Amino acid sequence: MILPLAVAPTAVIPWADEPLTTAGNGQLTLAAILGIATVVLLITWAKFHPFLGLILGSAVMGAVAGVSPGDIVTAFTNGFGSTMGSVGLLVALGAMIGKMLADSGGGDTIVDRIIEGVGPKTLPWAMALIAAILGIPLFFEVGVVLLVPVVILVAQKLNISVMKVAIPALAGLSILHGFVPPHPGPLVAIDALGADLGLTLLFGLIVAVPTLIVSGPLLAPFVDKWVPISATSLVGSGSGGASAEATAAQERAAKGWKRPGFIWALLSVTLPVILMLARTIGELTLAEGNGLRDFLVFIGTPAVALLAAVLFSMFALGYGIGMNRGEVEKTVGSALPGVASILLIVAAGGGFKQTLVDAGVANVIGDMAQGSGINPLVLGWLVAVGIRLATGSATVATITAAGIVSPLAAGMSSPELALLVLAIGAGSLFFSHVNDAGFWLVKEYFGMTVGQTIKSWSVMETVISVVGLICVLLLSLVV
Repeated sequence: MILPLAVAPTAVIPWADEPLTTAGNGQLTLAAILGIATVVLLITWAKFHPFLGLILGSAVMGAVAGVSPGDIVTAFTNGFGSTMGSVGLLVALGAMIGKMLADSGGGDTIVDRIIEGVGPKTLPWAMALIAAILGIPLFFEVGVVLLVPVVILVAQKLNISVMKVAIPALAGLSILHGFVPPHPGPLVAIDALGADLGLTLLFGLIVAVPTLIVSGPLLAPFVDKWVPISATSLVGSGSGGASAEATAAQERAAKGWKRPGFIWALLSVTLPVILMLARTIGELTLAEGNGLRDFLVFIGTPAVALLAAVLFSMFALGYGIGMNRGEVEKTVGSALPGVASILLIVAAGGGFKQTLVDAGVANVIGDMAQGSGINPLVLGWLVAVGIRLATGSATVATITAAGIVSPLAAGMSSPELALLVLAIGAGSLFFSHVNDAGFWLVKEYFGMTVGQTIKSWSVMETVISVVGLICVLLLSLVV
């Protein structure tokens, strides 16, 4: 299931003309604290779904701020609708590409080609590359499900420790999830802060490379010493992955489908990124009114780029391998139910943000932040870290932090806004622990104890977060 590449790069925060309440700064600050605390407690203690937690947190925040019930509903629904409108189309199109990639065997083709001929020393780097490529479009959880059986099978085949392969793969998936706009957190942060799509994507890729190197292949040997896991101890998981992969391949062969070519599969994944980067290059190098620039801007518009990739994948990964029209339609349609939950969470996050804004809370927090003397990039990172530790959700942390620091956006340049999105994304990945679904997913797949998962997965997430912030701060010195 693929996520969209971004919202419109010219998105503007829909500020209220006048705050919906005359409450003082102290009351508004208390409203923000209680609203966020409500979200945190409902998600972590009461085990409410984040969608419901964000709705009720918005209600508490608005009520404490003195906003009338009708205005609370209006503010929330405006934010919900605006976010759904800018994100929903792209999520749906992206999910269709991911489903085509999975059902056609295109993902298997990419994995097999990259690990072909590599040895034990270069395998961690190959796994990091595979994860980074697949991490561009896939939900983190889906990427884990696809890659873990491959990780275990490869470790068994080459007789190397599992963590040497697993950490680079997990790092690649997690970094793309936190930094690159295809994913819901960066996507909504771009919208909330009015950041430029092209610059955020470009800077995100620049930051992702050194972060992946440090937290993946370079960190893996240390994690392997702390958490030594033999591939033979996971033979059940590996065999299950092999069996499932073989069964899927047999089903495709029985239907007369050919295996997708590597180039076609790779292009299906990367075409939207290519088109959007082409747009950015055109905007930077060509004068306004130039016909080529106008064309590149059009094809690089997120919705157009994703639609082009969907159509390309239908032909290259669908009709091109022998699917009939009914089979292609079934594959494309079956992608949509799986994205419903994440869409509702993201849209509810937009509603929470808009309630903050319309009540005047965001302005108060922004004034306090500006007066704190803390670097805005570090401030955005710290806010995201706090929410991540409390809720366990990188997506909720990014969405909420972007809403809280959004007043800072007014005085920032386009490059600074892009870097602020990335700083928040880095903070949203800090120290995954027991309140994070990803923590348990990784723990169960690799048969680890809670302690082992903390010493491997949680440490890796923290390294990603800290190194990512350092890279963002270094990049801010030259842009």
